[in-house]
Amino acid sequence: MDKRKGTGIIIFVLCIGGFFLYAYLLMLSEWSPIVLQLSVLMIAGGILGVIAWIGYVMATTKPSSASITSED
Repeated sequence: MDKRKGTGIIIFVLCIGGFFLYAYLLMLSEWSPIVLQLSVLMIAGGILGVIAWIGYVMATTKPSSASITSED
């Protein structure tokens, strides 16, 4: 088995295991409220981070000559 295929299998198995661990922590453990709060926090942070990144790129990118239009 080549290295790339082995790495892919390891990632696949770890993701499936991570899902079951997350499901256990969310549904069956006493840590459920904290796990839910952290999940929502990470989702909101990820979405807002992407939007912030888009804004940063828009603010710092120099306009190309093709995108310059004359203002009336």
